[in-house]
This record gives sequence, C-alpha cells and structure tokens, in this order.
Amino acid sequence: GGKDSTVLAFIMKLLNDRHQYGLDLFLLSVDEGITGYRDDSLATVKNNQITYGLPLHIVSYAELYNGWTMDKIVSVIGKKNNCTFCGVFRRQALDRGAAHLKADTIVTGHNADDLAETIMMNLLRGDINRLARCTAVSTAMSEAEADVESFAVPRSKPFKYTYEKEIVMYSYLKKLEYFSTECIYAPNAYRGYARAFLKDLEAQRPRVILDIIKSGESWTMSQCVQEKSSTAAICVKCGYICSGSRERFCKACILLRELDTHEIN
Repeated sequence: GGKDSTVLAFIMKLLNDRHQYGLDLFLLSVDEGITGYRDDSLATVKNNQITYGLPLHIVSYAELYNGWTMDKIVSVIGKKNNCTFCGVFRRQALDRGAAHLKADTIVTGHNADDLAETIMMNLLRGDINRLARCTAVSTAMSEAEADVESFAVPRSKPFKYTYEKEIVMYSYLKKLEYFSTECIYAPNAYRGYARAFLKDLEAQRPRVILDIIKSGESWTMSQCVQEKSSTAAICVKCGYICSGSRERFCKACILLRELDTHEIN
C-alpha cells in the first residue's frame, strides 16, 4: 500500500498489458497487526486491487504465528528491538504467501535509498554474509536451498537503482493512490539512524546512494560471502528454511519461543 509497492504494481500491470508478457500478476500483502497503520494501509491495497484488476492475497501474523500480532509483541517486549521480530516474521510471511499462490517470483518495491540503508546497517553490524546478498537484483535459491522442502521463493528488486524521490514524483505524476503514513513503531528502528546518516551524506555528495550500492556489489565482498556460505536445512518445527545446516529451528520459531517465554513470565 506504500508508494514503492503501488508504483511497482502499476508499472508491472502497465508493461504486462502493453507488451503482452503473459505474466500472471498477484498482489500480496502482509497484515502485521498494527492498529492505526496497517489496517488503513490495507484499505488502500484493496482499492488498488479494484483499480488494477489484480487478485489480492493477504497473510497475517495472527494466523501464521499463533495469534501474535505486532501490537501484542510490543505490549510484551516493549518498543526496543521490535523491528527485529517484524523483519523476520515479514520475510517468512511473504514466502508463505507466495507459496500459497504458487508464485515463481516475489517482486518487491525496494528502492535505491532502501538498499543503501540496508548495506549501511549490515556494515555497522559487521554482517559481511548479508552484505553482498542484499545488493542482488534477483536472489535465486541456491542448490542447497532447492534440495530442501522450504517456502523460499526467489525475489527481485527492479527499483534497485531508482531513487526514492523519483518514485514519489512518478506516483504524483500518475496520480496514484498510496498510503504514506510511517509505521508507528518505526521511530525506534535501527534503520532510522542509518537513514538519517545517509541523508547527511547525500547533502554533501548527491551520488552517495549509488556509490554505497556499488561498494556493496564489489568483488571483494562477494568473495567473502562465497567463503563463508553455509548449506541450508529446514526447521524441524515449521518446515521453513534455516540459515545453516547445524540449525534445528528457523529464526521465526526461535523468536516465537522467546515471545512465549516472555508472556509466561
């Protein structure tokens, strides 16, 4: 329902009709259970479903994660680190939704600004493994991932080199309807600090967004990822893909166990 995904849906529909690509397009939305934010956003998504004439499938945290919504999670753990839970749950929810639709690819509206922020966050965390993976336009499953029964679906980011301001201007030009309110829990997110830092850098050097993306694509970083890559496995509880062959539970199940422990205490 945001500007990026709305412009993406508009362009995918436009090009598919114009060039007769024959793609079966679906709208996939995740309901995190955030009162006053996601419920309003979903209303916009449903309007766009009618406007573009595309099927819509909605997956919710409450259904996927034993009744846990982001409002409930924040009430238990507070506003610190809540974006960690949301990020993990959202990635898995998208995969599960795409698997339900039998989709070949998930296409997301991540723009150049988003990507530069992610690269900066991974640098600050020292997470070299994720650093080069996050710069790929398309992330296909590895052979190890393809060998396990998982919900992982390849993803594509066609707006990788598109500035956020360009997407805003395009949506304004085409008079597209989108939801623009920021998540009520976002002000405490780690990403916000990376975003503020990048905006300061951009004021001094306008090309810094693309420069950072280029750094993330560098051959040296890619080599580091190849050396440290691990084989895939499946979660013994939910069947979703795990980050390594030694893991028994996926990150979502680990976080759910942590939430259940918090609630009991």
